[in-house]
Amino acid sequence: MLVLMNHIYELQKGVRHMVLFTCNKKHSEMAIQRLESQGIPYLLQPAGRQNLNVYFGRRECLEAIRLIVTRPLNQLTPEEDFILGTMLGYDLCAQCERYCKRKNGCKGECNGKCEKCNNAN
Repeated sequence: MLVLMNHIYELQKGVRHMVLFTCNKKHSEMAIQRLESQGIPYLLQPAGRQNLNVYFGRRECLEAIRLIVTRPLNQLTPEEDFILGTMLGYDLCAQCERYCKRKNGCKGECNGKCEKCNNAN
């Protein structure tokens, strides 16, 4: 819950516009209560049997998430994955590198050293 509180603080201070918080379903009620008490919009998505993805932040960001993230995260296309990572504020260059690897069919096990990754750079 300390991580959630830090995310809420960053959102309220304008450091982030959107957050993805993953928690065990047994803690989800506390997270939802905290977001609702702060008046923070959120969106829920199952993440396996025991976890829940809680997206929260600006309404316009959540509306885009509703359109982009329509299935489990591991099933997103490279483009959807790139957009999501960028919206969450992840390092842009790292997102570009991840996108190129995924688009070229690399699963990332090579640490950027396979032929597919070398040809992409």
